Amino acid sequence: MSSLLAATPTPEAPPHTGGLLLLMDGTAGLLTVAALGIVLLLVLIIKVRLQPFVALLAVSIAVGLSAGLSVTELFGTVQRSTSVSMIESGMGGILGHVAIIIGLGTMLGAILEVSGGAEALSARLLNLFGEKRAPLAMGLTGLIFGIPVFFDVGIFVLAPIVYAAAKRSGKSILLYCMPLLAGLSMTHAFLPPHPGPVAAAGLFKVDLGWVILMGIIVGIPAVLAAWAYAAWIGKRLFVPVPQDMVEAADEAKAAVAAERAARRAAAGGPTDGATTTTGKSTVPTQSTGSGTGAGTGAGSGSVAVAEGPSGAPAEQPPSLSTVFLIIGTPLLLILAATFSSIALDPSTFRSVIEFFGHPFVALTIALLMAYYLLGIRRGWSRKSLETVSTASLKPVGNILLVVGAGGVFGAVLKGSGIADALADTFNDVGLPIIVLAWLISVVLRVAQGSATVAIVTTAGIVVPLVEGQDLSQAHLALIIMAISAGSIFASHVNDGGFWIVAKYFGISERDTLKSWTVLETVLSVAGFAVAALLSIFI
Repeated sequence: MSSLLAATPTPEAPPHTGGLLLLMDGTAGLLTVAALGIVLLLVLIIKVRLQPFVALLAVSIAVGLSAGLSVTELFGTVQRSTSVSMIESGMGGILGHVAIIIGLGTMLGAILEVSGGAEALSARLLNLFGEKRAPLAMGLTGLIFGIPVFFDVGIFVLAPIVYAAAKRSGKSILLYCMPLLAGLSMTHAFLPPHPGPVAAAGLFKVDLGWVILMGIIVGIPAVLAAWAYAAWIGKRLFVPVPQDMVEAADEAKAAVAAERAARRAAAGGPTDGATTTTGKSTVPTQSTGSGTGAGTGAGSGSVAVAEGPSGAPAEQPPSLSTVFLIIGTPLLLILAATFSSIALDPSTFRSVIEFFGHPFVALTIALLMAYYLLGIRRGWSRKSLETVSTASLKPVGNILLVVGAGGVFGAVLKGSGIADALADTFNDVGLPIIVLAWLISVVLRVAQGSATVAIVTTAGIVVPLVEGQDLSQAHLALIIMAISAGSIFASHVNDGGFWIVAKYFGISERDTLKSWTVLETVLSVAGFAVAALLSIFI
């Protein structure tokens, strides 16, 4: 009897107690359950408009029960016992790694945003490259500032600079906004601490150092290809600067200037010249509804102004070297820790490098540096730092829940045997895993719109396919890059980013499809091509 049990195929291993497998047993039944589950997920998100967290959780439960898992396997028991809830282990397993990184990265981005770091960075780059190379300066601004901040926040903060550059030149706004968007999108898709690559790294159990390294290697050629397309479409499709957005930004700046002048007067300081510093140490986030800056103070623009001890605003923007130092420190520390495990023998020195290079420690160091260099040293109060940090975490809750629900979905696929059945089937198809990962991610992205949902769902499907293949960390990181590339393919009307780009830069839906949608497709295909090529040699 034991020999018969040992010979049972892997997909049959879980104790099936009912569900659809009573009607269609074996691999065919498991694949049917998987297909129906993905279709149900897409219907709930696209047609029913159910929140992705709720949709992922509901589909995970439905798939588990349909695959024959018992209630105890899914939820555990009321009493403490040896049984482990798949939902709890799936949720906790991924969030234990992801939540801290996303939280620290979000607070770091908020300080950089509100302190005026983005404005200082773009202004210096525009001065450095000159008027003729302003599109390149905007692209580099998006690329650098996109590392610590979310995609939409980057748009909200940097859009006024795009308006100014396009208005000054009289050329199409596409020539300036598309390179910026390409840089923001690349970092959002390929580089930590953004939720997609961080979540995938947690599911694949890949060190973030490898994800950062491969994200840079894959992302740079991809963004160069996207910049080339941006230059091409920007010269052939004229879109004027949206005057309503320019006027709103000017009104916000005027309101901030008036408030700063009033505070200086209340503190007994001079009020003349207060308006001349407007925009130097502030970011007009309140006029845009930025999730990071909104609701962080009592009045419009109140948090965007860093106050000195006497109530006077800090008048100098942060230096470019300071911004680079804060952004670059965690990346260098994490990379050093990753490669110390390869280049160095076990020693105290290596342990020290690995300690400071752990993502939790590296991001904490960067955040503390930002607190001091961009906050306290420039006159911020501790209360202001706390307010900005706390407000920045409000939009993160939804992201963490979606990522956690993706972990639940992956755990159910694995525990029910569906993942093994999928692995056997896909192996028979003969496609390389990296190609398959990109295609699955593309389908999910185009179907439901969310890049994060596409990444976590695809990772849950693909992780079992690589188990037991003894793939290196570098190769697994390239698979993550393929998934990330697929998650940004062909942004269209079911993607919130599509409408942010269209409405914020005054682009018609038709022209947004010609510019932004194609730009994202170029970025996706180029990134996948580089990852696939590298996977042959790594």
